[in-house]
Amino acid sequence: MTIYLYFILQLLASFTQVNDARDIVKRANDKMRGNTMMAEMTIKTIRPGWSREMQCKTWMKGKDLAMILIQSPAKDKGISFLKKKKEVWNWLPALERTIKLPPSMMTQSWMGTDFTNDDLVKESSVVDDYNHTIIGDTIIRERNCHIIQMIPKPDAAVVWSKVIVCIDKKDYLELHSRFYDEDNELISIMNGYDIKMMHDRLIPVRYDMIPADKKGYKTEMIYRNIVYNQSITDNLFTIEQMKRLK
Repeated sequence: MTIYLYFILQLLASFTQVNDARDIVKRANDKMRGNTMMAEMTIKTIRPGWSREMQCKTWMKGKDLAMILIQSPAKDKGISFLKKKKEVWNWLPALERTIKLPPSMMTQSWMGTDFTNDDLVKESSVVDDYNHTIIGDTIIRERNCHIIQMIPKPDAAVVWSKVIVCIDKKDYLELHSRFYDEDNELISIMNGYDIKMMHDRLIPVRYDMIPADKKGYKTEMIYRNIVYNQSITDNLFTIEQMKRLK
Protein backbone atom coordinates (compact mmCIF):
# COMPACT_ATOMS: atom_id res chain seq x y z
CA MET A 1 0.00 0.00 0.00
CA THR A 2 1.41 3.40 -0.95
CA ILE A 3 1.71 6.17 1.60
CA TYR A 4 -0.77 8.24 -0.45
CA LEU A 5 -3.39 5.49 -0.45
CA TYR A 6 -2.88 4.87 3.26
CA PHE A 7 -3.39 8.59 3.94
CA ILE A 8 -6.64 8.64 1.91
CA LEU A 9 -7.95 5.57 3.74
CA GLN A 10 -7.17 7.17 7.10
CA LEU A 11 -9.04 10.32 6.11
CA LEU A 12 -12.04 8.29 4.99
CA ALA A 13 -12.02 6.29 8.21
CA SER A 14 -11.89 9.50 10.25
CA PHE A 15 -14.73 11.06 8.25
CA THR A 16 -16.87 7.94 8.66
CA GLN A 17 -16.25 7.86 12.40
CA VAL A 18 -17.32 11.50 12.78
CA ASN A 19 -20.49 10.82 10.79
CA ASP A 20 -21.17 7.70 12.83
CA ALA A 21 -20.73 9.67 16.07
CA ARG A 22 -23.29 12.27 14.99
CA ASP A 23 -25.70 9.55 13.91
CA ILE A 24 -25.36 7.78 17.27
CA VAL A 25 -26.12 11.02 19.16
CA LYS A 26 -29.05 11.73 16.83
CA ARG A 27 -30.51 8.26 17.34
CA ALA A 28 -30.24 8.55 21.11
CA ASN A 29 -31.79 12.02 21.08
CA ASP A 30 -34.59 10.99 18.71
CA LYS A 31 -35.36 7.92 20.80
CA MET A 32 -35.69 9.94 24.00
CA ARG A 33 -37.73 12.77 22.46
CA GLY A 34 -39.65 11.20 19.55
CA ASN A 35 -41.36 13.40 16.97
CA THR A 36 -43.58 14.58 19.80
CA MET A 37 -43.52 13.78 23.52
CA MET A 38 -45.94 14.38 26.38
CA ALA A 39 -44.51 13.44 29.77
CA GLU A 40 -45.27 13.63 33.49
CA MET A 41 -42.19 13.97 35.69
CA THR A 42 -41.15 14.10 39.31
CA ILE A 43 -38.07 16.21 40.00
CA LYS A 44 -36.35 15.73 43.37
CA THR A 45 -33.74 18.23 44.53
CA ILE A 46 -31.52 16.65 47.21
CA ARG A 47 -29.21 18.59 49.52
CA PRO A 48 -27.18 17.50 52.57
CA GLY A 49 -29.77 18.84 55.01
CA TRP A 50 -33.03 18.79 53.05
CA SER A 51 -34.84 17.74 49.89
CA ARG A 52 -37.85 18.92 47.94
CA GLU A 53 -40.01 17.53 45.15
CA MET A 54 -41.79 19.01 42.15
CA GLN A 55 -44.37 17.51 39.82
CA CYS A 56 -44.18 18.70 36.23
CA LYS A 57 -45.76 18.11 32.87
CA THR A 58 -43.97 18.71 29.57
CA TRP A 59 -44.86 18.79 25.89
CA MET A 60 -42.27 18.68 23.10
CA LYS A 61 -42.66 18.82 19.32
CA GLY A 62 -39.65 18.39 17.08
CA LYS A 63 -36.52 20.22 18.16
CA ASP A 64 -37.98 23.73 18.16
CA LEU A 65 -41.08 23.60 20.40
CA ALA A 66 -41.30 22.74 24.10
CA MET A 67 -43.47 23.61 27.09
CA ILE A 68 -43.03 22.77 30.79
CA LEU A 69 -45.71 23.29 33.46
CA ILE A 70 -45.06 23.09 37.20
CA GLN A 71 -48.00 21.33 38.93
CA SER A 72 -46.71 21.23 42.51
CA PRO A 73 -45.70 22.30 45.14
CA ALA A 74 -48.49 24.84 45.64
CA LYS A 75 -46.16 27.86 45.76
CA ASP A 76 -44.81 27.05 42.29
CA LYS A 77 -48.03 25.75 40.72
CA GLY A 78 -48.72 27.28 37.32
CA ILE A 79 -45.16 28.42 36.59
CA SER A 80 -44.42 27.49 33.00
CA PHE A 81 -41.64 27.66 30.42
CA LEU A 82 -42.00 27.95 26.64
CA LYS A 83 -39.37 27.32 24.00
CA LYS A 84 -39.85 28.32 20.36
CA LYS A 85 -36.76 27.76 18.24
CA LYS A 86 -33.99 29.69 20.03
CA GLU A 87 -36.25 31.78 22.26
CA VAL A 88 -37.36 30.84 25.78
CA TRP A 89 -40.02 32.47 27.98
CA ASN A 90 -41.01 31.98 31.63
CA TRP A 91 -44.52 32.71 32.98
CA LEU A 92 -44.78 33.63 36.69
CA PRO A 93 -48.48 33.56 37.67
CA ALA A 94 -47.92 35.04 41.15
CA LEU A 95 -46.49 38.16 39.50
CA GLU A 96 -48.64 37.88 36.36
CA ARG A 97 -45.43 38.42 34.45
CA THR A 98 -43.78 36.86 31.39
CA ILE A 99 -39.98 36.95 31.21
CA LYS A 100 -37.95 36.26 28.08
CA LEU A 101 -34.80 34.42 29.14
CA PRO A 102 -31.60 35.80 27.56
CA PRO A 103 -28.91 33.35 26.41
CA SER A 104 -26.86 34.24 29.50
CA MET A 105 -29.56 32.72 31.75
CA MET A 106 -29.44 29.31 30.04
CA THR A 107 -26.49 28.33 32.26
CA GLN A 108 -28.39 29.15 35.44
CA SER A 109 -30.18 26.68 37.68
CA TRP A 110 -33.65 25.63 36.59
CA MET A 111 -36.08 26.14 39.51
CA GLY A 112 -33.29 25.70 42.08
CA THR A 113 -32.29 22.25 40.80
CA ASP A 114 -28.94 20.99 39.50
CA PHE A 115 -30.27 21.08 35.94
CA THR A 116 -29.72 24.26 33.94
CA ASN A 117 -32.42 26.08 32.02
CA ASP A 118 -30.80 24.70 28.87
CA ASP A 119 -30.98 21.10 30.13
CA LEU A 120 -34.74 21.30 30.57
CA VAL A 121 -35.85 23.28 27.53
CA LYS A 122 -33.00 22.23 25.22
CA GLU A 123 -32.37 25.70 23.80
CA SER A 124 -29.25 24.24 22.16
CA SER A 125 -29.27 21.17 19.93
CA VAL A 126 -27.02 18.24 20.82
CA VAL A 127 -27.13 17.19 17.16
CA ASP A 128 -26.78 20.44 15.22
CA ASP A 129 -24.70 22.64 17.53
CA TYR A 130 -21.79 20.25 18.14
CA ASN A 131 -19.13 18.32 16.25
CA HIS A 132 -19.10 14.69 17.39
CA THR A 133 -16.24 12.19 17.60
CA ILE A 134 -16.09 8.64 18.94
CA ILE A 135 -13.16 8.58 21.36
CA GLY A 136 -13.50 5.14 22.93
CA ASP A 137 -15.68 2.43 24.40
CA THR A 138 -16.79 1.57 27.91
CA ILE A 139 -19.17 -0.65 29.86
CA ILE A 140 -21.88 0.92 32.01
CA ARG A 141 -24.07 -1.38 34.08
CA GLU A 142 -23.26 -4.33 31.80
CA ARG A 143 -24.06 -2.40 28.63
CA ASN A 144 -21.42 -1.77 25.95
CA CYS A 145 -21.28 1.93 25.19
CA HIS A 146 -19.64 4.36 22.78
CA ILE A 147 -17.79 7.27 24.36
CA ILE A 148 -18.48 10.35 22.22
CA GLN A 149 -16.91 13.77 22.56
CA MET A 150 -19.05 16.76 21.61
CA ILE A 151 -17.32 20.08 20.87
CA PRO A 152 -19.43 23.16 20.02
CA LYS A 153 -19.33 24.48 16.47
CA PRO A 154 -17.66 27.91 16.24
CA ASP A 155 -20.93 29.82 15.70
CA ALA A 156 -23.07 27.80 18.14
CA ALA A 157 -24.54 29.59 21.17
CA VAL A 158 -24.22 26.73 23.66
CA VAL A 159 -23.75 26.39 27.40
CA TRP A 160 -20.86 23.90 27.48
CA SER A 161 -17.39 24.00 25.95
CA LYS A 162 -17.30 20.18 25.85
CA VAL A 163 -19.67 17.31 26.57
CA ILE A 164 -18.66 13.65 26.87
CA VAL A 165 -21.56 11.22 26.43
CA CYS A 166 -21.71 7.45 26.79
CA ILE A 167 -24.41 5.85 24.63
CA ASP A 168 -25.42 2.20 24.68
CA LYS A 169 -24.46 0.52 21.40
CA LYS A 170 -27.51 -1.72 21.20
CA ASP A 171 -30.45 0.41 22.29
CA TYR A 172 -29.03 3.95 21.89
CA LEU A 173 -29.52 4.89 25.54
CA GLU A 174 -27.62 7.85 26.98
CA LEU A 175 -26.33 6.41 30.25
CA HIS A 176 -23.61 8.84 31.31
CA SER A 177 -22.69 12.43 30.40
CA ARG A 178 -20.05 14.88 31.63
CA PHE A 179 -20.35 18.64 31.12
CA TYR A 180 -17.35 21.00 30.99
CA ASP A 181 -17.07 24.81 31.10
CA GLU A 182 -14.89 27.13 29.00
CA ASP A 183 -11.90 26.43 31.28
CA ASN A 184 -12.31 22.68 30.65
CA GLU A 185 -13.41 22.20 34.26
CA LEU A 186 -15.90 19.42 34.94
CA ILE A 187 -19.15 21.05 36.13
CA SER A 188 -21.78 18.30 36.24
CA ILE A 189 -22.27 14.58 35.72
CA MET A 190 -25.53 13.03 34.55
CA ASN A 191 -26.37 9.32 34.82
CA GLY A 192 -29.33 7.41 33.38
CA TYR A 193 -30.93 4.56 35.39
CA ASP A 194 -33.99 2.32 35.63
CA ILE A 195 -34.25 1.23 32.00
CA LYS A 196 -37.87 0.33 31.25
CA MET A 197 -40.42 0.18 28.45
CA MET A 198 -42.19 3.54 28.39
CA HIS A 199 -45.01 3.69 25.86
CA ASP A 200 -43.40 2.13 22.77
CA ARG A 201 -39.67 2.22 23.59
CA LEU A 202 -36.98 1.22 26.05
CA ILE A 203 -35.48 4.23 27.85
CA PRO A 204 -33.92 5.23 31.18
CA VAL A 205 -36.77 6.64 33.28
CA ARG A 206 -34.53 8.26 35.89
CA TYR A 207 -31.72 10.74 35.32
CA ASP A 208 -29.49 12.02 38.14
CA MET A 209 -27.66 15.33 37.72
CA ILE A 210 -24.74 15.68 40.15
CA PRO A 211 -22.59 18.83 40.51
CA ALA A 212 -18.91 17.93 40.38
CA ASP A 213 -17.84 20.25 43.22
CA LYS A 214 -20.77 20.06 45.68
CA LYS A 215 -20.75 17.03 47.94
CA GLY A 216 -24.20 15.71 48.76
CA TYR A 217 -25.95 17.68 45.99
CA LYS A 218 -28.08 15.83 43.45
CA THR A 219 -31.24 16.27 41.39
CA GLU A 220 -33.29 13.30 40.21
CA MET A 221 -35.61 13.59 37.20
CA ILE A 222 -38.04 10.65 37.09
CA TYR A 223 -40.45 10.04 34.22
CA ARG A 224 -43.76 8.75 35.59
CA ASN A 225 -45.50 8.57 32.23
CA ILE A 226 -44.58 9.33 28.60
CA VAL A 227 -46.62 9.27 25.39
CA TYR A 228 -44.72 9.52 22.11
CA ASN A 229 -45.66 10.61 18.61
CA GLN A 230 -49.19 11.76 19.36
CA SER A 231 -50.54 14.82 17.57
CA ILE A 232 -49.81 18.12 19.35
CA THR A 233 -51.03 21.33 17.75
CA ASP A 234 -48.55 24.18 17.28
CA ASN A 235 -51.13 26.44 18.94
CA LEU A 236 -50.13 24.97 22.31
CA PHE A 237 -46.72 26.60 22.05
CA THR A 238 -47.71 30.26 22.46
CA ILE A 239 -47.25 32.79 25.23
CA GLU A 240 -51.00 33.15 25.70
CA GLN A 241 -51.47 29.38 25.98
CA MET A 242 -48.55 29.17 28.41
CA LYS A 243 -50.55 31.39 30.80
CA ARG A 244 -53.66 29.19 30.55
CA LEU A 245 -52.10 25.81 31.31
CA LYS A 246 -53.56 23.93 34.27
